[in-house]
Amino acid sequence: MRTTVDIVIYPGFKAIEAVGAINVFDYANTRLRQLGCEPKYELRLVGPGVGTIQSDTLISLNATKALGSLPPADVVVIVGARDIVNVLAACGDIVDWCRTCADKMNIIVGLCSGSFFLAEAGLLSGRRAATHWSVAELMRQRYPGIQVDADAIFVRDSYVWTSAGVTAVFDLVLAMVEEDLGRDIALSVARDLVVYLKRPGGQSQFSEHLLSQMTAHPRVRDIQDYIHRSPKADLSVKALAARAAMSARNFSRVFLKETGHTPSEYVEQTRLDAARRLLEDGEQPLKRIALETGFGSEGRLRQAFQRRLNVTPGAYRERFASTGVLKVAGDS
Repeated sequence: MRTTVDIVIYPGFKAIEAVGAINVFDYANTRLRQLGCEPKYELRLVGPGVGTIQSDTLISLNATKALGSLPPADVVVIVGARDIVNVLAACGDIVDWCRTCADKMNIIVGLCSGSFFLAEAGLLSGRRAATHWSVAELMRQRYPGIQVDADAIFVRDSYVWTSAGVTAVFDLVLAMVEEDLGRDIALSVARDLVVYLKRPGGQSQFSEHLLSQMTAHPRVRDIQDYIHRSPKADLSVKALAARAAMSARNFSRVFLKETGHTPSEYVEQTRLDAARRLLEDGEQPLKRIALETGFGSEGRLRQAFQRRLNVTPGAYRERFASTGVLKVAGDS
């Protein structure tokens, strides 16, 4: 059975996201043809009006369908923009269309900052959602009813999917292909496109390691690198301060100023990221993972997961699908 997919574009849309989504779906169709099967996806480019629409780059795409001219597709994918605030103000018709047609869609996707269209339409209220890390705080401020996950590559909450920035389109759409057609097809598409079916290190779009690269203070940056290299070492404030040749009080003050985290918060998040990777990629016992990542005990590991992710380590491992989909509670 064919699945219709509308890729929604508008002036200033991110070309790589639209083209990325089209390529994943189209490569899946190609693979099906090679296997003697009928193509699965019927793709349509949709815009505020029919015709050529300029992206954020030299690339322009031709919209063959105007919003509202036909019933919504089974899957609607709305791409992001670099200047989402101004685009959102200029493209209120897309917001209205989302609000009006949401109950007619099987799946609606907000790629990157395209999730703001869904948020403005009220479709993310009470849901967990992802967006580009650079506008995550803006989403929190504008839409306090949304559980914004600034770290996730993508999130599925019922029929609503949202993703992190730019190349996260490949992760999300590959996950959709895997759900529709199975892992073998999705993996063959990933190989054809020379991308990962599941990124090394799991879901994190903006890991603490990237944060460490942004830190200007050389001694703090060295400490951050040490934390990442040695999560099971003694990472107490006293030990870290001594390593930085600073007093514990001054070290804590400088670290918070430079990173936005207290040392203990940063250490726990780094250890949590390491534990998530081990849970996602292997079958090690929880006790072993707790030791390897510096939590020391299964109980402390469980407490950290409950506090930060609202899920137990065991449930996290069970819910984490092969492409990296972490379904929210109640999702089927």
